[in-house]
Amino acid sequence: MLNSRLKKLLLYLRPYWRQSALGIFALLIVNGLGVYIPLLIRDTIDELSQTLSFDQVGSFVLLILILTSLMWGIRMVSRILLFGVGRKVEFDLKQRIFKHLLTLEPAYFSQNTIGDLINRATSDVDNIRRLLGFAVLSLANTVFAYCLTLPVMIAIDPWLTFLALAVYPLMLIIVKLFSEKLRSQQQEVQEKLSNLSELIQEDMSGIAMIKIYAQEENERRAFHQLNQQLLGANLNLARTRNFLFPIVEALTYLSLLVLLSIGPGSIESGAISIGDFVALIIYTERLVFPTALLGFTITAYQRGEVSIDRIESILLAQPRITNAPDSVSLPTPVRGKLKAVNLSYTYPGSKTPALKNVSFTINAGETVAIVGAIGCGKSTLANALPRLLDIQASQLFLDGYDTTKLPLQDLRNAIAYVPQDSFLFSTSIKNNICYGIPISEHSEVEYAASQSQIHPEIMNFPQQYETIVGERGITL
Repeated sequence: MLNSRLKKLLLYLRPYWRQSALGIFALLIVNGLGVYIPLLIRDTIDELSQTLSFDQVGSFVLLILILTSLMWGIRMVSRILLFGVGRKVEFDLKQRIFKHLLTLEPAYFSQNTIGDLINRATSDVDNIRRLLGFAVLSLANTVFAYCLTLPVMIAIDPWLTFLALAVYPLMLIIVKLFSEKLRSQQQEVQEKLSNLSELIQEDMSGIAMIKIYAQEENERRAFHQLNQQLLGANLNLARTRNFLFPIVEALTYLSLLVLLSIGPGSIESGAISIGDFVALIIYTERLVFPTALLGFTITAYQRGEVSIDRIESILLAQPRITNAPDSVSLPTPVRGKLKAVNLSYTYPGSKTPALKNVSFTINAGETVAIVGAIGCGKSTLANALPRLLDIQASQLFLDGYDTTKLPLQDLRNAIAYVPQDSFLFSTSIKNNICYGIPISEHSEVEYAASQSQIHPEIMNFPQQYETIVGERGITL
């Protein structure tokens, strides 16, 4: 599973590997300068201790200032490059998720709550952005800091280096022990957040019904309960992090304390110079920050790890209703003859067929009304015509062509479908009317409105057909 997640991360990064490589290379230069500058400081201090002449060390000071400024500038470049990769991957993932969701059949959205899907496309994608930006930068910085700094520290004094860094293996063991707990707690937080998002989305969509039936207090209690669960999950995660991070930070500063306690004795014995001791302090302090950041890096990784699984569960969902490999184009103009032959359909998870052996023929130009009791299959039949349901082959025909063999674009372009629950997009009245044919002439839009008996009402609005309606027509 871990290997699978790493492969997914590499796939996300593939389009931007050059930018990532350049950002990491910039970090390498930064850490190289971070190793070289303390050596210059060492030489400067040793020169001062021998000559006590500030004039002779002026060139050292100037060089240190120049290199420090250069290091700061390159570090900023590395952050811009690596954080930029995270933003670009975030954009790509949102595009992929939305594009893929549009390929899935309505049944998928009945089985997965809208609030959860929204949370995955926003909060989970944001977690991956942080993983590929902050976490990658921190991890690369830590690796370079250790690989470049340790050899120099050992060259100065192996024994002092060993004593200063002796607590670090213990710190890594503690971090490893806490990593799985952090991952499971982060997953719980994401699930609770999805539940809360779903309730908010549901209540905002049904706000009129809530007010009509005076259910505000019940919805407040439901929100409070879910919000309390999210708070509890976040507090559990915070307790674990607040227990782990101070331990990591304390252990890193303990190494400095060890160095300050033992180092003066090495100076007195002549094993190292004052400049060497100062350089060791700087190097040890340089390792404190990347080591302490391991806790935040692990948190970002745990969040990203959970989010990868949640996002991939969307991207791996295969649409059940697709174009057949042997599909044939629907000839135009479409006459409109419909024929059903023993049409049957059972909803997933149900044992009772919604349609069973339904057969009929509707010739082109005929007007047919289908009536029946609630639940007899009227809506199911209407949804089967444009293949919003995954019906079997050779059961439904349009102009003599099996609808399962027709390209979905051809089939649905030939059908004008008015669902049982009307839906208006947050755009103009005109755009809503011509949604299926965006390039419709204004006269055609007015004709459609007249046929629907709403043209007079539209003309009463100040902006008429350009009037903007809210989501689901809430402003009308």
